[in-house]
Amino acid sequence: MPAVQANPFDDGSQGDARGNATSLTGFDAALRSGLRIESATRLVSRALDKSEVSILESRSDSVHNCLSDSLPASDSYIITLMLSDFEGCETWVDGRPVANENLRAGDTTIADLRRDPRFVLTQPFHSLFFNIPNSAFAALADEAGAPRIDDLNYGVGAGHEDGIIRGLGNTMLAAIRRPEQVNQIFVDHVVLALTAHVAQAYGGLRLIKDLPKGGLAPWQERRACDALAARLEGDISLKEIAAECGLSVSHFSRAFRQSTGLPPHRWLLRHRVQVAKVLMEDHRQTLAQIAVASGFADQSHFTRVFAKHVGVSPGAWRRAREIGFNEN
Repeated sequence: MPAVQANPFDDGSQGDARGNATSLTGFDAALRSGLRIESATRLVSRALDKSEVSILESRSDSVHNCLSDSLPASDSYIITLMLSDFEGCETWVDGRPVANENLRAGDTTIADLRRDPRFVLTQPFHSLFFNIPNSAFAALADEAGAPRIDDLNYGVGAGHEDGIIRGLGNTMLAAIRRPEQVNQIFVDHVVLALTAHVAQAYGGLRLIKDLPKGGLAPWQERRACDALAARLEGDISLKEIAAECGLSVSHFSRAFRQSTGLPPHRWLLRHRVQVAKVLMEDHRQTLAQIAVASGFADQSHFTRVFAKHVGVSPGAWRRAREIGFNEN
């Protein structure tokens, strides 16, 4: 079975999250060492309370024929999207072997870092890891008025067919591979969706009170849109904008979408295109200059996103405006 392919990354996001894709620290560095990972890149989200969720694309092309090292114990889970097959993956928990499973590209596995999960490294592997602390699940439960999750319900060492994790994981893969075009708002949005899915599908999170309904108040919508417009590169997090409105991240995300018809990262993308149109009226500026001034990574990024949303390239749009102006 071939490795899962990343979806084309056409979201046009670009900004602060790109700085997280190069260096590993803390637990991610320990994971790389413990699993003998040869290449790894990551993104990070801190959208939920004070929790840090890291996303790590990892690859090892060597065969070590040994048990992986113990990872630092923490109150968190590793959600893994397999990007390649792994025949006979032997899993150890609490110092003893507990499973030997054939994992396929596209499978999801879950490991509890409180139970010293380890793996026998008999084959090369390619995986996407989400390290989600229980504090992130607790923040979701508290907002929903639901009991906090004690444990996730999963088969130890087993692969699960989870289309939502596969889809969100492939979206994150595309972001990791184009770090110059990803912004923190987009990363936060995807991590929020994935964490909520895991909490509901494997933790049994259920709402026991009505969540706040309705969109943002007019002043909240103005403040949120102004904050986004002031940071065209996207170097602002959902948590920062939500705080400006006095809301939790997940409540803000729902309310913003209800008020504007778009999630924040897509609103920002549309706004960049509108800014670019205004700037293109000044014919002294090159398209490369306009791309950067509008918050895009470069002219190629600008052209691709503009064409997707407007239907023509920036150059064609500008020429059409010139023809129409001259005819008038």
